[in-house]
Amino acid sequence: MRLVLLGDPVQHSRSPAIQRAALEAAGIEGSYEARRVDAAGMVVAVDEIRYGRLDGANVTMPHKQLAFELADRVAEEALRSGAVNTLVRHGGEVWGHNTDVDGIRAVWIEMGPPDGAPVLILGSGGAAAGAIVALAEHAIMVSGRRPEAAADLLARTRVDGTIVPWGTGVEGAVVVNATPLGMKGEPIPAEVIDGALGFVDLAYGPDEAPSVSLARMLDIPVADGRDMLLAQAAVSFEIWTGLKAPVNVMRSAI
Repeated sequence: MRLVLLGDPVQHSRSPAIQRAALEAAGIEGSYEARRVDAAGMVVAVDEIRYGRLDGANVTMPHKQLAFELADRVAEEALRSGAVNTLVRHGGEVWGHNTDVDGIRAVWIEMGPPDGAPVLILGSGGAAAGAIVALAEHAIMVSGRRPEAAADLLARTRVDGTIVPWGTGVEGAVVVNATPLGMKGEPIPAEVIDGALGFVDLAYGPDEAPSVSLARMLDIPVADGRDMLLAQAAVSFEIWTGLKAPVNVMRSAI
């Protein structure tokens, strides 16, 4: 089984270690490589899946919306979000899924915020779209550097939400970071974290993000990027193989 991770950047990713460990534990001969690609590279990789040179792929920022456009068919959760992070070859076609949706729901349940807690989503790209679809039953607020992009995100996902100015906190909301902030040690504005009911970070880097550290210091419940990575990686593995993911092995590989 030949699998790849497509995105830019990818050098920091732990996905290869996780999925290689999972393949080995399942007794599947295969490979999983990280491939840094631009938009043209995405087109090439999707054709490789379509014609059987690859069996599937994970897609990370900034190409999740492009992956949606390139897939021949998309699952319902991907259709609603307009973003794809998992590609698989199926009957000579490339099918797209959004396992971010399942991953976010899983870490949300594990974190255990109160029922009906409002959600403040930071960002307006594919990861933010997945978060909106996953948590659509909650009161949704979106904060992006470009308000017009935040408004487009709400329209695209068909969710009745509110736009919050960038850098503004919402008392009692669960904050979901769907931006790259934190991957290279950049902080989210402290005002956004202070007063939050919980913090879900979809990004991760080689070190713990400053905003995750701040949330822990403030005794705010946290699900960090590695928690999210594991949850969505398990769903991707099951899509590719049809087997139950060896979650404990994958967790150890992180």
